Amino acid sequence: MLRVLESLSPAERTAFVLHDVFGHSFEEVADAVGRTPQAARQLASRARRHVEAGRPRFPATPDEQREVVTAFMTAATEGDLDGLIAVLDPDVTLRSDGGGKVTAVRHPLHGAARVAKTLLGFARTRTGRGEIADVNGMPGILVEAGDERSVFAFTVDGGRITAIDIVRNPDKLERVPPLEPS
Repeated sequence: MLRVLESLSPAERTAFVLHDVFGHSFEEVADAVGRTPQAARQLASRARRHVEAGRPRFPATPDEQREVVTAFMTAATEGDLDGLIAVLDPDVTLRSDGGGKVTAVRHPLHGAARVAKTLLGFARTRTGRGEIADVNGMPGILVEAGDERSVFAFTVDGGRITAIDIVRNPDKLERVPPLEPS
C-alpha cells in the first residue's frame, strides 16, 4: 500500500488520505490542496483507481505463491527465458534497492521480457546460491553471492508474478539470517 501511495501525485495522495481515510469533505480537501471541490473529487477518484490497480485482484495463498516462486527460481537458475516469462505477468514490475552500496536496478523495469532478460543477465554474471525463504510472511527468495546478499519479495496475482522487489542494501539485510551451509 505504501508503494502505491508513493506512486500518487502529492495532490492525489492528500485527497485520498483526507477524504477516503479520514473522512474529510471535498470542501475541506479542496482547501488543503488549493483546488475546487470538484477537482478534489477528481483527485480522490483518480487516487482510488491507482490504489485499486496496485492491489492483487486474486492474491495467492502461501502454497500457491511457493509454487510460483519455485517455478521462478528453477527457470532463473536454469537460464530458461521462456520458463521465466511464463511465470511473470506481462506487466510485471521489478524494483531494486541497493542503497547506493551495491549494484541495483536504478529505475523500475516493466514487462515480462525485459524483466526476465535482466534477471537472467544478472544470474549469468554472478555465482552463488539461493533458496526459498519467508519474506514478509510469504515465500520469497534469499540469494547469497560472495559477500553480497539479496532478498526477493514477490507479489503474485492470478498465478503469475506481478511485482518483484529486490532488497540488496546491506544495511537493510543485517538482521536477515544467512543461508545454512550446503
